[in-house]
Amino acid sequence: MTRLSSAFAKGHPALVTFITAGDGDTAANLDALVEGGADVIELGMPFTDPMADGPAIQAANLRSFDQGTTTQDVLTIAREFRQRHPEVPLVLMGYANPMIRRGPDWFAEQCRASGVDGVICVDIAPEEDQELGPALRGAGVDLIRLATPTTDAARLPAVLDGSSGFLYYVSVAGITGKQQAALDSIEGNVARIKRSTDLPVAVGFGVRSPEQAAAIARVADGVVVGSALVELVGEHGDQAPPHVLALTRALAQAVHSAERQPA
Repeated sequence: MTRLSSAFAKGHPALVTFITAGDGDTAANLDALVEGGADVIELGMPFTDPMADGPAIQAANLRSFDQGTTTQDVLTIAREFRQRHPEVPLVLMGYANPMIRRGPDWFAEQCRASGVDGVICVDIAPEEDQELGPALRGAGVDLIRLATPTTDAARLPAVLDGSSGFLYYVSVAGITGKQQAALDSIEGNVARIKRSTDLPVAVGFGVRSPEQAAAIARVADGVVVGSALVELVGEHGDQAPPHVLALTRALAQAVHSAERQPA
């Protein structure tokens, strides 16, 4: 089994957490996520035009750029994380330009060498898979795709084709950190998706509290929390790790103890 598949096979829903690379004390924040009980960690690659992200992550990207963060810095953070945490899955999440500007084969090999388990590229559609997918798969790195409430039965096969690791279900048609979808909508769409794939389905966008996370964990394989953690880094700067730890621990307890509803 891979690190990602193992994370979703623990007998309880997985907590997937996100922070932006280069924002605050990234290494300490990553360690806090691990200590708090995160099962999978997404590390955001800063980008100048993060179209899917709300104000919290946009601000985190700007703070990261103010520190001079480069793609190579992100890969170094990933490599050092892997040395400290050999068993915790790490996923890079971001946009196409930083990933393919030096060529997809370069990026895929750098991911492999840095111990990255998967990549989420927000703005490469399934029809453009050749831009990055073959290189990642050739390097043994999972390409994790996004599905949304508008991903209907006709569209879903294209999203699933070539996807691996897990499927990230974006619960709202909008940007991160703003609104939250109704639970019945999430439940219905997750069930519909799971009838078409054996991939774990993790639900994100708009999940902020342990109570929200627990409710979603009862109907999904995983819950993604990002903006709430990123806001702590924005508020506390280099003093954020204990705050990140506390929220992660509360989220992990809520998600891991959620009783799954029968499919």
